[in-house]
Amino acid sequence: MLSDTASPVIKATLPVVGEHIEEIAKRFYKHMFEARPDLQDGLFNRGNQADGRQQQALAGSIAAFAGFLVDKPDQLPDHLLSRIAHKHVSLGLAPDQYQVVHDHLMWSIVDVLGDAVTPDVAAAWDEVYWLMANMLINKERGLYNAVHLSPETIWRTWRVARRIQETDDVVTFIVERTDERDVKPSLPGQYVTIKMLMHDGVHQPRQYSLTKADDGHHRQFAVKRVHGLPTPDGEMSNLLHNEIHEGDEVVLSAPFGDVVLEYTDRPVVLASAGIGITPMAGMLSHLVKSGSQRQVVLLHADDTPSSFPLRAQVTEDLAKLTDGSLNTWFLEPGDSSAASGTESAPAFKGFMDVNAVELPDDAEYYLCGPLPFLKSVRSSLVARGVPAKDIQYEVFGPDLWLADFQ
Repeated sequence: MLSDTASPVIKATLPVVGEHIEEIAKRFYKHMFEARPDLQDGLFNRGNQADGRQQQALAGSIAAFAGFLVDKPDQLPDHLLSRIAHKHVSLGLAPDQYQVVHDHLMWSIVDVLGDAVTPDVAAAWDEVYWLMANMLINKERGLYNAVHLSPETIWRTWRVARRIQETDDVVTFIVERTDERDVKPSLPGQYVTIKMLMHDGVHQPRQYSLTKADDGHHRQFAVKRVHGLPTPDGEMSNLLHNEIHEGDEVVLSAPFGDVVLEYTDRPVVLASAGIGITPMAGMLSHLVKSGSQRQVVLLHADDTPSSFPLRAQVTEDLAKLTDGSLNTWFLEPGDSSAASGTESAPAFKGFMDVNAVELPDDAEYYLCGPLPFLKSVRSSLVARGVPAKDIQYEVFGPDLWLADFQ
């Protein structure tokens, strides 16, 4: 992978670069946006920039990739690269933009580390960057080609056919196509990017999981409004909740995402918390549509029964399966059947504890929710004897766990 010249240099300098990588990432974004403010229009989520999560994710991925080159030169961090590539193509990233990133990233490394960046050090880290960039470019080219699209053609205008108020803070949008072109099919668990014009004239992208299997004419996704937290209110979620109504048009990307339900006969366990139910709802819908005979167990944690998004949809879909079951955990259980017209599943009080329920042998596991939830559930499953390779997870926003999930 790395050249014989670069390998010892990266091994020697990785600790110091790793120590300063978050500062390098911060300066990189600042320097790049000052030089290219146009990149903030439609490509980067400025909410993730403001809270520092995007910088942390970039820093972690670069350090992790370099670590692989040094410690595991015969392996590729496929999970890392696949997760990044799917997010990039959902934004319409083009290959020539990697040169822009390179120039500002290398400037930032020199700016932070100063004289420690000798010509040999600069050349070695340049090699690391282009190894990673070219792998991503190749993966992204394959993803574009697979759906016969390009960075310029992934976008399509849809019309909002229906809005459903799922909970106080969650709205489902059902959108319909506005022309006769074929709808690119989605895989169970994938997401689309929505790109909206904000009030200040800047386009912003956000990803939302598809919550219903394709019918050839519609897409369905759910949006949780982010507000009333110590962090700033979510500008996209509040715009969609407050200003997008039936009959309005929105721009969506083709569906992408690497956390996809595998087509096997093995049992499926879906574990979610809060709005993390959305990709699980999409998977359940696909299982129902395909007439699956697989055993399906849904585990869901939420604040209260009334805050459980898409509860009616997922309980209805579980009832259509030959072997579907639901277990719930609520911080405040109350009347656990109050939010659903279907028969209530047994409810536990508190945080999800997978050891409290029976789980099928040889199952595939799919997790989605906040990072602490993902870490807790995955650790419990591994301790229970579930092979790590059988556990996939989806996280919304920059994946701050990705660099450690190898």
